[in-house]
Amino acid sequence: MSITAESKVIRWGIIGCGAVTEVKSGPAYQKTVGFELAAVMRRDLKLASSYAQRHKVPKFSDDAAEIINNDNIDAIYIATPPDSHKHYALMVAKAGKPCCIEKPLASTYEESRAIEQVFKEAKVPLFVAYYRRSLPRFNKVKHLLESKAIGQIRHISWQLNKPANAVDLSGQYNWRTDKSIAVGGYFDDLASHGLDLFSFLLGDFQKVSGIATNQQGLYSAFDAISACWQHENGVTGTGSWNFGAAERQDNVTIVGSEGELNFSVFDEMPIVLTQGKSSESFIIENPENIQLYHVANIYQQLVNRQQHPSNGHSALHTSWVMDKILAVN
Repeated sequence: MSITAESKVIRWGIIGCGAVTEVKSGPAYQKTVGFELAAVMRRDLKLASSYAQRHKVPKFSDDAAEIINNDNIDAIYIATPPDSHKHYALMVAKAGKPCCIEKPLASTYEESRAIEQVFKEAKVPLFVAYYRRSLPRFNKVKHLLESKAIGQIRHISWQLNKPANAVDLSGQYNWRTDKSIAVGGYFDDLASHGLDLFSFLLGDFQKVSGIATNQQGLYSAFDAISACWQHENGVTGTGSWNFGAAERQDNVTIVGSEGELNFSVFDEMPIVLTQGKSSESFIIENPENIQLYHVANIYQQLVNRQQHPSNGHSALHTSWVMDKILAVN
């Protein structure tokens, strides 16, 4: 598909218009100049119809192929659970349409590699919704690191704890904690964001190892994971993710030769720069639709040929890191 600034509006179809598309992503495709959200699909036709009516989307369906192969749809956003990403992605690549896939790219590294490869061979743009690479708050972190605000970067650490929620405790089914869909449970859904962000901030990972276990027995997926790693530039890292803790905690510390940076991956806490006895805080709020900058950057690549920060290649690397931590391969 050849797209230029003189092209008509790029019409998007969503496969899987569930919760993530309500506020985080769907409206971003409507607010981005040059994009139009033209169709949505969900296996439950009533829910697809409800979404279309509430968001004023002209077409809805319960058939993914109908949306993907529709000549009036130019690009596809896959927002289904990760175990179905490969199935739909292969359909989109065959149709030759630009595609954005929710994170993680797929349930496993092997499936992620298959997706990345088929889009590369088809020479079709592939984006992955690791939207933190596009958020101003994390671009501020990247600027501080690149400007040597903390000197030479030595180490990064991340502690993410969350208590078991009501669904966990009830035993009610949740695909996010079904090991057949997400072997790492909430790790797959949440830690993938931070690990991908660290690759964006510090460069690719070189060595990775981890330990994963299930401490609570509330569901089939892992609920306690720890890891250590080294980036290609020599920076070391550690991480701990526990989903049965007493209180929520989300803290990242980057240690440098002349100071340190502290921030949160998910919470809108200030970015704190410490240099000796002095410190400075930066408060940068996220947009209402958190994928807004990510989606706007998709437009910039499709139309203005400006490289998007999150693509199939970068997301494949994140899938490799996660598999190494979970000892899948």
